[in-house]
Amino acid sequence: MKKFTLKPILIVCMALLLAACAGRAPVKPLPAFQPKTFDAAKYKSGISNFLVLFDASSSMGEPCSGQTKFTIAKEFVDRMNQTIPELGQNAGLRAFGLDTGISKKSTVQTYGMVPYATAGLAAGLDGITGSGGPSPMDKALCAAGKDLDQVLTKTALIVVSDGKDMASKTVDYATMLKEKFGSALCIYPVLVGKDAQGMALMQELAVIGDCGFFSQAEDLLTGPAMADFVETVFLSKQIVRKKAKPVPVVTPMDKDNDGVLDGKDQCPDTPRGVSVDAWGCPFDSDQDGVYDYKDQCPGTPLAARVNALGCWILMDLLFDYDRAEIKSASFSELDHIVTILEKNPNLTVAIKGHTDSRGPKAYNKALSLRRADAVKQYLESKGISAQRLTAEGLGDAKPVASNKTDTGRAMNRRVELHPTE
Repeated sequence: MKKFTLKPILIVCMALLLAACAGRAPVKPLPAFQPKTFDAAKYKSGISNFLVLFDASSSMGEPCSGQTKFTIAKEFVDRMNQTIPELGQNAGLRAFGLDTGISKKSTVQTYGMVPYATAGLAAGLDGITGSGGPSPMDKALCAAGKDLDQVLTKTALIVVSDGKDMASKTVDYATMLKEKFGSALCIYPVLVGKDAQGMALMQELAVIGDCGFFSQAEDLLTGPAMADFVETVFLSKQIVRKKAKPVPVVTPMDKDNDGVLDGKDQCPDTPRGVSVDAWGCPFDSDQDGVYDYKDQCPGTPLAARVNALGCWILMDLLFDYDRAEIKSASFSELDHIVTILEKNPNLTVAIKGHTDSRGPKAYNKALSLRRADAVKQYLESKGISAQRLTAEGLGDAKPVASNKTDTGRAMNRRVELHPTE
């Protein structure tokens, strides 16, 4: 019988074992962390609200610096939470990406928007149990618009993500969010990992946000680095007033000539001729967040969502090009309208449809009427009397944004509601 040796087989097995071990990144401990305690006597909150968007998609399970991106992302938010002092600001946490440990939905709010508490945000973070699924940052940005609805005070949006495999409309939705809230909203993208395309996307979000800035999570995990980040984004120093020296008496000033002296005027740049309240701020009679002198649609009912012009608009009912069908994803928005109409039984509404500028004007006017009719029929199907509703198509006559960009055209394909009681 011919003999054979086991030595070659053992060599092959050892080579395969070494190759398998080499393919696994070694587990590297995270930097030691001791949170800085900020003295409330020296600091106050520099913002009124903050919202964290947390990427829990499948790419966050990839290795990064001896950990997974998901682990680094959670550690970043946890260490930030340990460092932020509770100073009366409102806060929220929203995850995106499909993970059965969170929800079957593509994005879910696990905390807020409520008065910020360290323990509350920590519990919301604990609810994000793993990564998986696609990367719907666009849907999270859209949902953030609802989380922050009617917010007119300074707000920080912290986006924690690797930026990979995002939908093509992510930048468009970030742009629309910034246009909605304007200077009140600053965006702070925090990159996890070093993917080149992801970095480019996150840096673009910082440019769109204008008043925020781009950071990398791994650079912020130490106590001093996190303290610098929190102080810059969340805090401002209390002004320590020294005993003033006697100064000559001067005549009180009213720089904007609104009848309220500068020392009391909380809105010191009111345009000339605009009526103001006792604090120097323009009136907002319908309490929709848009001052009367800017409000092109006065009389909006309470809880109605409006655009920058103060017009009651269906925020999530932006139509596809040359289409008038209502998608099921828009039903919740329409149901919100039904609730408002039920609470105001004497309110009658003119439903006005709009299009972008592409196509003949006569066709656009007919298309806009079909869009308005679609909304009217839906409201009637929910029990709203047809006598309270009228439908009108205005075509492309009244754009609210530029028709030269995809984002602007999408905003112009809309339906507005105008109270007529």
